[in-house]
Amino acid sequence: MSMPRADGAVVEWRVATSPVAYDDAVRFMEARAEAIAAGAAPELIWLVEHPALYTAGTSAKPEDLVDARFPVHKTGRGGQYTYHGPGQRVVYAMLDLKARRPDVRAYVGALEAWIIDALAAFGVEGGIRDGRVGVWVARPDKPAGIDGSPAEDKIAAIGVRLRRWVTFHGFALNVAPDLSHFSGIVPCGISEAHFGVTSLADLRVVNDAKVGAADAALRRAFEARFGPTRDA
Repeated sequence: MSMPRADGAVVEWRVATSPVAYDDAVRFMEARAEAIAAGAAPELIWLVEHPALYTAGTSAKPEDLVDARFPVHKTGRGGQYTYHGPGQRVVYAMLDLKARRPDVRAYVGALEAWIIDALAAFGVEGGIRDGRVGVWVARPDKPAGIDGSPAEDKIAAIGVRLRRWVTFHGFALNVAPDLSHFSGIVPCGISEAHFGVTSLADLRVVNDAKVGAADAALRRAFEARFGPTRDA
């Protein structure tokens, strides 16, 4: 699924060079989304890394916070609990859907396709699953569920918000985070033992020094589906 702009406007692309505090990121996104809606700023893709923390989306259940070992931030994005931290690439997308396609379902589908395309650059086959938001990979090396369903791990979590048809928040791709940090929550409310979390490092396709390789793959995949970018 693609969502290009008919006018071919170029999207700004920015990569944070140091960890960004979560509250600062939210304030920035809200201000930028307002500016985009007002026609005062171009669209922006912002790649960041956060200090270790948990976020609670609008559907988060208190019982899914197992151990608040890191700060917990309530957020207006959709979804439940998720983890952000070092080695994870958080991608904040501030795009004007009026200029693309004012369809939230289509937008989420385009985000999923973007992630799947980027994973393919590393030989990883990602996919979506009914009833389970995000992007998943099959794990035939792990035990199946008690009902015989195959083991799968989530590699990217998605949570979006819109204001005046401008998107913010986005997704988190696990490049090389400490996967034990996810144990403080029930990630995205999914508790079945054969549905876990993974990363590109866990799949042995990158190491923790190659976040830049993931960034490059994400940019190429974005441009193929959403249109051209330029460094901010």
